[in-house]
Order: sequence, then C-alpha cells, then structure tokens
Amino acid sequence: MNTTDPTDSTDSQNTGRTEGTRGSRVTPAHLRVLVAASGWLALAATAVPGPSPLRWIPVLLFTLFGPGCAALYPQPRGLAEGARLEAAALAAPVSLSLGVLTATALFLVEAFSTTAFVVSLAVFTTVTAALPGLPLPAARRAAADRAQRRPAPGGGT
Repeated sequence: MNTTDPTDSTDSQNTGRTEGTRGSRVTPAHLRVLVAASGWLALAATAVPGPSPLRWIPVLLFTLFGPGCAALYPQPRGLAEGARLEAAALAAPVSLSLGVLTATALFLVEAFSTTAFVVSLAVFTTVTAALPGLPLPAARRAAADRAQRRPAPGGGT
C-alpha cells in the first residue's frame, strides 16, 4: 500500500534533477582526483604493446600537463580570471621542467626506463594533488584588488 502524497513524488523528481546537475559540476576535489589519476592511467597505458597511439598519447599528455596541473591547481580560494590564464600558461612549462629533472635524476643513477619515469612523475603528481596549489602572482594581485575595492567599515560614501 502506497501512502505517499503525489506532491512528494514531484518534489523528489525535481530534487533528483537538481542533484544531477549539481553533481556534474567539477569541484576542486574532482580536479585533484582527476589529476592524480592521470599519472596512473598513463602508467597503465605503457602496458599496451607496440607503438600504438593508445600507448603514447596518454603518456605524452600526462608528461606535458599532469605534474604542472597538480602543482598549480587548485588554489585555496579559487582563481581570478587573470590567474586562470596564468596557471594554464604555466602548466606545460612546469610539467616539462619536472619531467626533465626526473629524467636527469634517473639517468644519473642509471635507472632510466619509461616505467620508472612515469611512476616517478605519477607519485609526485599524486602527492602534489593532495596539497594546495602554488601561489600565483596574478591570484595575489586579484586578491589585493578585491581588498582595495571593498568599502571601509562603517559604510561611508
């Protein structure tokens, strides 16, 4: 026997739609998980045999953007528009710099291999994704601009 009110079912349907749209939004936590998982996905792609695009494309994309995104995103208070552009422009150079440092260190200890390289960067990316992003100059300027625009306490004109 169903004793629910018809208005309750309508409300629950609307709530389900609202939660569905709310769930599709990418939050900083989602971004952290995605960036951390990208390294392990690239490592799994190295198991594909031969020179297949399924092997080198994930590894290339991770090497180009993974460590840099983990180091720069997400910022504790979000990013202003100028800081978003700055972080996007810095993600690839930071990733490539970390990749060069990792490869050089592995060559110096005579342990370089694709697996060792990707594992090193994946571990770095996973640990770094759990930390807040590096402070960016544009983010600090935007915060300073917001503080200057606020009216003084007491409400003057």
